[in-house]
Amino acid sequence: MDRDAFIRIIAPLSVKLRLMDSPIFPSVRIAQTIQETGGVIHPWNNIVGFKVGNGKPNGFWKGDSVNLRTWEVYDNKTEYMTDSFRAYDSVEDCLMDQDLLFQLSRYERVRTARTPELQADALRLCGYATDPNYASAIISIIHRYALKQFDEEAFIVLDKIEQLQQQVNDLQNKVNDLEQLASMKQPEWAADAVKRALALGIIDTPDNGSYDFYRFLTVMYRKGLL
Repeated sequence: MDRDAFIRIIAPLSVKLRLMDSPIFPSVRIAQTIQETGGVIHPWNNIVGFKVGNGKPNGFWKGDSVNLRTWEVYDNKTEYMTDSFRAYDSVEDCLMDQDLLFQLSRYERVRTARTPELQADALRLCGYATDPNYASAIISIIHRYALKQFDEEAFIVLDKIEQLQQQVNDLQNKVNDLEQLASMKQPEWAADAVKRALALGIIDTPDNGSYDFYRFLTVMYRKGLL
């Protein structure tokens, strides 16, 4: 699989999850998966380097794992080892499991980062990886493959959703206003007309009429027709 093919698979998922309130910029997510996998999707579908750790199975990770050779940097020294990594049924499950991880208080700086560059650095600062060059590697990949275009794609859709939601809110307010006008308490200016209509048996309650109804009674009363 070449790099463009890898991006074509991961980019739509990254945008989709961003629209589902994922805190991760699509550009950061795509770049991180490239950094973690070299652009290869293995059968275990772990594309973010998520280790088993002390985590428990959840809706996205069923507890399966694979043992892999890896390396970490401690005290500026690279140490090679074998570790257990989570195995998933799909890459989407992997990414959604990672989003659960990012809900931990430890990753608050990741969630609140305002730019892809700051988010990449936050991943390093929060200890997602021990590689001191982790952030710079992710940022370099973002720029190399122009991945911010996917951030813009998500932003445009989110902005449109926000506009549509505002339209829905405005329409709901209008409906509420109309419902209020359709069934309202007796307004003060209609008191005399309502009193007369009650006395004549035209109505049996002073309340729950519409605005137009009270206006009609008032006009009739003032014209001496009640």
